[in-house]
Parts: sequence; C-alpha cells; structure tokens
Amino acid sequence: MAKLNNTVQLAHGGGGKEMNRLIKEVFYRAFDNPILRQEEDAAAINLSGNCAFTTDSFTVAPHFFAGGNIGKLAIAGTVNDLAMMGAEPQYLSCSFIIEEGYPLDDLKRIATTMADELHKSATRIVCGDTKVVPKGCADGVFINTTGVGRILYPDISVKNIKSGDAIIVSGDIGRHGAAILMAREGLTLESDLVSDCANLWPVVEQLIASNVPIHAMRDATRGGLAAVLNEWASASNVSIEIEEQAVPISDEVKGLCELYGFEPHDLANEGTFVLAVPQAQAAGILEIIQRYGHCEQAAIIGYVNDSHPGKVVLKTPWGSARFIDLPQGELLPRIC
Repeated sequence: MAKLNNTVQLAHGGGGKEMNRLIKEVFYRAFDNPILRQEEDAAAINLSGNCAFTTDSFTVAPHFFAGGNIGKLAIAGTVNDLAMMGAEPQYLSCSFIIEEGYPLDDLKRIATTMADELHKSATRIVCGDTKVVPKGCADGVFINTTGVGRILYPDISVKNIKSGDAIIVSGDIGRHGAAILMAREGLTLESDLVSDCANLWPVVEQLIASNVPIHAMRDATRGGLAAVLNEWASASNVSIEIEEQAVPISDEVKGLCELYGFEPHDLANEGTFVLAVPQAQAAGILEIIQRYGHCEQAAIIGYVNDSHPGKVVLKTPWGSARFIDLPQGELLPRIC
C-alpha cells in the first residue's frame, strides 16, 4: 500500500480509497477498540442507569501550546464535563473538520495525544466522522467530541448550593488562558508556565469513592473562576464571598495579567474545577484533591452566605470588598 501524502488532500474527504486509508492509518490506529473496529454506521453500546450526555467543539489557536494541543483539549474537555456531573466517562464520538493541506504529521501527533488522554479515564472513542474542506475554508483542523457517561454520584447541581457551604478550587487559576496568550503572542518567559489542561476524572473518581458530600462542581473553562461563581450565585440566589489572598494564582499568570490588563479570575482553565461542599467536610475534601489531583495549590477560597443574593464578593487583604462580575467583551477568543 502506498504511503499517505505529507498533507491532507481533498481526496481524503471524498469517501474513497484515500479517505479509507487516512481513517485507518491515523484514527483507527490511535483509537483502536472492539466497538470502533466493527466499522458500522453507528456504535452499539450498552448503557445502564442514569447517564450524562455532553458535546463540545474545539477551535483553539494555535493548535499546539505549552502543556497540550487541540487533541488533548478535546478529550479532556469532554471527559471533564461528564466528571463534573459525577459521571464516569465511557464513550466518546469524535469528528474532524480538516483543511486541505494540513500537515499529516501534525494530525498524527494530535491523534496520538488524544489516545494518551483517553487511557487516563479508560474512555473509548466508538464512532466519528471526517470531513476535508478546501484550503481557506477552515483554520487547519477543528474537532467535535460528544461524550456519554454513567452517573455514579447523582444530584450534583448548582441548585444545591447552600448558605454555609465552602468554596474550593482544585488548583491555581488562569493557566490555560495565559499559556494560549503566550503561544499566540510568541512570548518567552523565564519560567515553565504551561496550560493546566488535564483529565479531571481520576481525582473526581477518588472523591466519589471517598463518599464525601458534594453539592456542586464545575470546571472553570471560558470565563474562568468569575464565570462559575457568578453563575452559581445567580442560579442559587446566594452570595459567594471570596478571600482574595486565598485564591491561588501563579506569579507568571499575575505578570501576564498586569501586562495585558486582564483579571486572573476571568482567564480560562482546562484542568481546574470548583466545588461547593459543606463547610464541616471541606478540609477533608481539600486533602483528597491535593493528594489525588497532584496539586498542592488547591485551596478553600471562600464561603456561601445570604449577604448579597446573586452576587460574588471579593474581600481584599486591606479590609475592603468589591463585586466580581461576569467577564465582558472578547477577552481571548479561541482558547478552546
């Protein structure tokens, strides 16, 4: 069999021999499993009990950045959405829209990274689709993933947040947005700042196995910590008070925010999540996250009360306070 070309051609999306070879040599090789190997029009899967179902599309620019690439982001992002509902990720679909001329080596690298990320949660891609569009009709490659998972911890909901709950963040914030900004602007820092892009199911699985009470969970992606907390405060009609000094932010992220005029709370994360838990169990839950999430920066950053329903209040070290609003405008487009 002749080798594939060095770049993706329109013929690779034509449904013939070229497309078959591309799918077999790139995607089947990376994502091989018995269900995908059936090569049917739809995957036959076994679902039992209550399930979570989510979908997401990924257009991040650039495709490769410190700490990950668009493929790692596609798997982690969809798996994390399921994990935040207390659902064990089981099956994913994956669709690629590829621009004519896209380097085949880059496509293989993306697929290999996706396979590595799938193994971390024992999740399988069981169906997919490939489209190739003419040069100029897309920006290299776009990926859509849809995930299904079995809910192991029911009733995690924003509606469960109560006055007295503690707010925990699983790691330092703003890393993904800062890493994308560095890659996009060609910045070189005297540091090893990388995106926090990561599969969160392993640490969530440990929380579920420990039988700890969880009222709400959310991964702080677009809009960052500020978006999550404002959505929670509004949906549950509570006030969330955050101690500014308690919020973990790396010096590199602080520096980039000062340089570009961003708020760290507004920058995206792709491997950091926020929890609302009963205050009495917060310290134990924090210990589990630090141990199994491998992040010593995890912290209790505030509490829920009824002082300003629907609002998020940031308390400064100097005794003053201000509201944190939902991010406005176009901060960093195409960060995921």
